[in-house]
Amino acid sequence: MRLRSHGQAAGRLACGHPLLGLHCRCLPPPPPHRASRSRGAALGRSHLPPAQKADLSGDASAATINHSLTLLQRLQELLQNGNGSDSVLRVRTAASDEAKVFHTHQLLLSLQSEVFESLLRNQSVVTLHEPPETAALFEKFIRYLYCGGVSILLHQAIPMHQLASKYRVWGLQRGVADYMKTHLASESSQGHVVGWYHYAVRVGDAALQETCLQFLAWNLSAVLGSAEWGSVSVELLLLLLERSDLVLHSELELYTAVEGWLSRRQPEAPVAERVLRAIRYPMIAPSQLFRLQAQSAVLARHYGAVQDLLFQAFQFHAASPLHFAKYFDVNCSMFLPRNYLAPSWGSQWVINNPARDDRSTSFQTQLGPSSHDAGKRVTWNVLFSPRWLPVSLRPVYSDSASGAVQPVRIEDGRPRLVITPAMSSPDFAGVSFQKTVLVGVRQQGRVLVKHAYSFHQSSEEVADFLAHADLQKRTSEYLIDNSLHLHIIIKPIYHSLIKVKK
Repeated sequence: MRLRSHGQAAGRLACGHPLLGLHCRCLPPPPPHRASRSRGAALGRSHLPPAQKADLSGDASAATINHSLTLLQRLQELLQNGNGSDSVLRVRTAASDEAKVFHTHQLLLSLQSEVFESLLRNQSVVTLHEPPETAALFEKFIRYLYCGGVSILLHQAIPMHQLASKYRVWGLQRGVADYMKTHLASESSQGHVVGWYHYAVRVGDAALQETCLQFLAWNLSAVLGSAEWGSVSVELLLLLLERSDLVLHSELELYTAVEGWLSRRQPEAPVAERVLRAIRYPMIAPSQLFRLQAQSAVLARHYGAVQDLLFQAFQFHAASPLHFAKYFDVNCSMFLPRNYLAPSWGSQWVINNPARDDRSTSFQTQLGPSSHDAGKRVTWNVLFSPRWLPVSLRPVYSDSASGAVQPVRIEDGRPRLVITPAMSSPDFAGVSFQKTVLVGVRQQGRVLVKHAYSFHQSSEEVADFLAHADLQKRTSEYLIDNSLHLHIIIKPIYHSLIKVKK
């Protein structure tokens, strides 16, 4: 059997063949009942057994002869030509009467998969039944078992992960999961992150599930306008609506997308009402709320389920937040803004050559989302320091005769961002301001949110603020054309000051 070339693959998973002991192991350490099996020694001095290391130690003429690539090529030829084959795999699908036949070698399959070890223990011909998606990739899958590497495309990730899971090839399973986590930003015609999230839920991969969910939350505006939005499940939609870290233009944008989703999916009334009650109506201006009441067919159909929330939203806009907080619980998600990108909530700040020196800027936001404060603005001053030193790292002058000062290196400093209001005001009573800083990066040609940091005044409150950015390097993934792209959002958080009996 001759294997085809896959030169157009989007990603390559290379995990070194266990027999060859190349770069890393394809499988986890064997369980206790198989501990006696040898996986083969790696070729290379750093991986030699202790006895061989002892033979080489202290001898300047010692050298390692490494022909592992030649051995890897011979293994590929075994699969291509079927030389010395002692087992046959017949792969069938329900959609076809024909079977794909693979002439294989029991030892190599058993080294990689305990499932194949069991299947081939007492028989040399095995018939496997696969759905069309996984059957189409079975050739690549077998190639991985021989060569320890495989190239895959975005749409092949799920079926390849299914094969790795079914046949318990744990190294490949981990490799595909890692590929999915690092290719969330890749362009695809129909989108893939939502599908990967749903798959992660089905297989119980909590890490992949959380990575997909975080990506969707921080880049929701891009998802709302894509074909992916229609494939979002009820469970995923409710999870997203519960979050306060969603990044989007406004709450009205979210309502419009939810309305479209409900119109297409037509869920049962209890589901639709639960979805509509997760919208944060106080974050929508009264004029827009009036328009929704008059024009939204979805809202008209389920008006009774959200009437109390709409009435409360109008009350919120009619009174001062301080007065409103005396009678209503404002310490709930309904009155907590999400990460809105509209100009009234914050400002974008592009810092060219951010490692050079300190920078400052200022911008204005609304005092709060309540229409009672519609004409009130707050000016914010922002200071960015690329190499700020905490007090614990600053030099201390000694009273000793030498008066020596411990030198401080540039790399000892760390990025710092301070955001403060330009003035104080009685209007600040009953409200604190949470600052959220979004960091944009370019991934697969798209500018996306990589991190979101929230603090009260200074990034010192966040231990990992740009901790891995390495702004000194022009090639840092945090920089776009040698510029740091930030978007600063000011979120008013209301507090109940006085409890009044209703």
